[in-house]
Amino acid sequence: MTARRTAALLLIIGLCAFPGCKRSKRVTGQTEEEPPRAPSTVHVADPNVKSQLVAGWYDVEQNSWRWTSKRFAVVLGTPRGAGSRGAELQMHLTIPDVVISKLKSIALTASVQGKVLPPETYNQPGDFLYLRDVPGNLLSTDSVRVDFVLDKALPPGNMDQRELGIVVDRVGLEPK
Repeated sequence: MTARRTAALLLIIGLCAFPGCKRSKRVTGQTEEEPPRAPSTVHVADPNVKSQLVAGWYDVEQNSWRWTSKRFAVVLGTPRGAGSRGAELQMHLTIPDVVISKLKSIALTASVQGKVLPPETYNQPGDFLYLRDVPGNLLSTDSVRVDFVLDKALPPGNMDQRELGIVVDRVGLEPK
């Protein structure tokens, strides 16, 4: 009886050592049914989200922010459930002293899916959080384009050949 057990044990060990007995690797990640969703918040310095910055953005500066032109746009993923509850558009921005000293004020307006949201006017330099409610009926797709426009911007000049608007760190849609 021990000879049988030994033979069976050797057979099992031999079969497991054979390449065909190895466990198959488990594949994890996305499936064809679930295409990748665009992030709903974009840190503009992140190279992985550069394709979401679709218009009016300049190169990353100081590894953390970008200047915008007078008109700029971003594609944001819509948070899950935002189609029914809506979301809040949030943009962390800076109005540099040079902009206010030359332009005196600057107004920022956003539009989502062509729906214009109320503008915000800035009369002093500093860091600001631009907040606007976005109704759920504008967020029924996996991603949306958000267009921004400034009423004025610094024109290109001798020191900088770019049209300069505001400085942005991040922009996103936060679920309600």
